[in-house]
Amino acid sequence: MPDLKRTAGLIGWLLLSFAAAAIGAMASVQAAAFYRRLAQPWWAPPASVFGPVWSLLYVLMDIAAWLVWREGGWQRRRGALALFVLQLAVNALWSWLFFGWHRGALAFADIVSLWLLIVATAIGFWRVRPLAGALLLPYLDWVSFAVALNCAVWLLNPLLLG
Repeated sequence: MPDLKRTAGLIGWLLLSFAAAAIGAMASVQAAAFYRRLAQPWWAPPASVFGPVWSLLYVLMDIAAWLVWREGGWQRRRGALALFVLQLAVNALWSWLFFGWHRGALAFADIVSLWLLIVATAIGFWRVRPLAGALLLPYLDWVSFAVALNCAVWLLNPLLLG
């Protein structure tokens, strides 16, 4: 694959993730004020942790998708790459469910679905290129933590996250 095409591919995956993050961020315009109103478990990180963590995770995710894409493009790696795109959409939806619409139960169902999709994507990526699957493991770890945090915050705030 020519260098220009590889570089364009990486930029494409970065832009796709940026678009998903931007869609989620649109729901999070009032997130800081809403998040401060929520009762938190003692083990919840400060809100300032989320931005840097997600930024790093998106870069790792994009590199993983790019590595898989380089092994035959969309044509040959459609299944694994489609899972990746689907999990991006489910990820973006979570922000709307939780911050935009204040739907705790639906946000929890969404993040559990996201976790399952990340597992499936990591397995699919691993089969194509083990490094690509391994690059998704920090994302899986963070979302595992986020599942527990989402559940705890939802249960602590039934009136705000009905």
